[in-house]
Amino acid sequence: MDTTETEHGRKGLVAAFTAYVIWGFLPLYLILVKSVPPFEFVGWRIIWTLPICLVIVAFRKQLPELKRALSNRRTMMWLLASSALIAVNWVVYVWAIQAGNVYAASLGYYINPLFNVLLGTLLLKERLTRTQWAAVGLAMIGVSLLLGGALTTLWISLTLAISFGTYGLIRKQVDVGALPGLTIESIVLLLPAAGVAWFYAQSPMGSSIDDSTGLTLAIMLGGALTAFPLLLFAIAAKKLPYSTLGFIQFLAPSIVFILGLTVFGEELKPVQAACFAFIWTAAALFVWDLWSRSRKPAAT
Repeated sequence: MDTTETEHGRKGLVAAFTAYVIWGFLPLYLILVKSVPPFEFVGWRIIWTLPICLVIVAFRKQLPELKRALSNRRTMMWLLASSALIAVNWVVYVWAIQAGNVYAASLGYYINPLFNVLLGTLLLKERLTRTQWAAVGLAMIGVSLLLGGALTTLWISLTLAISFGTYGLIRKQVDVGALPGLTIESIVLLLPAAGVAWFYAQSPMGSSIDDSTGLTLAIMLGGALTAFPLLLFAIAAKKLPYSTLGFIQFLAPSIVFILGLTVFGEELKPVQAACFAFIWTAAALFVWDLWSRSRKPAAT
C-alpha cells in the first residue's frame, strides 16, 4: 500500500465517520418534525435537498459533469434505481422513529454492515483478513440474538438494511461523482416529492409547512441533513472497500441505540444488551485491524 493509497483511504474513513455520526444523531432532529406525516416529511426533505445540491455543484464547477451524467443512459438507469432505494429507506426510517420503533431502526443498520460484507465479498471480490472475519462472526452472533426478540418489527430492520446496502453498492459502481449523483437522485425524486407535498396541502389538515415558522425552518433543515451526510457517504463509498465501509456503519446504530435508551425511554432487554456487547466488540476488533494495517506503511 503506497502513500497515495493510504491517504485515499484515510480521507474515505473521515468522510464515513462524519456521515455516520450525523445519521446517528438524526433521531434528535426527527423529534422536531414529529408532527409531520412521514410521507410528507420525506417529500419536503427531497424538495429542500435539491437546491442545496445545485448550489454546491455550481460552486465546485461540476455542472459539466452533471450534464454528462444526465446524458448517459446507463448512468441514469443506475441512478433511477438508487433514487428509488434511498426514497424507500427514508420513508421507512422516518416512520419507524416517529412510531417509536427506535430499536428496530437501529437493528436495521446493525444488519446492514453484514449485508455490505456479503455484497463486498461475493460481488466485488473483496477479501477480509482473519481478524476481520472474526469480527464478522462476533457481529453475526450479536445480530442473531436480537433477531429472535424482534420478529414483529423485523420487516422494518430488513427493509432498511437491504435498501441502504444496495443503494451504497450502486453508488460505488456507477460512474458519476458523489455530488452530481446525489443531485440527479434529487432531480429524479423531485416530481413525486412535489406530488406528495401537494396532496397533503390539499388535505383537510393542510400542509405542515404552513403550521408555524419554527416547523417550517425545521423542515427546511432536513435538506441540509440529507445532502451533506449522503454526499460524504458517496465519497467514502468511492474511496473505501465496501466491506470496510459497512463495518464502520456500526457507529450510527450504536448512537441510535443509546438515544433510544436515554432520550426515547425504550426498555433495554437483556438479550439486547448481549447483542450490542457482541457488536461493539466486533466493531472495535475490525477498526483496530484497519488502524494497525494503516500504520504499517508509515512505520516502514
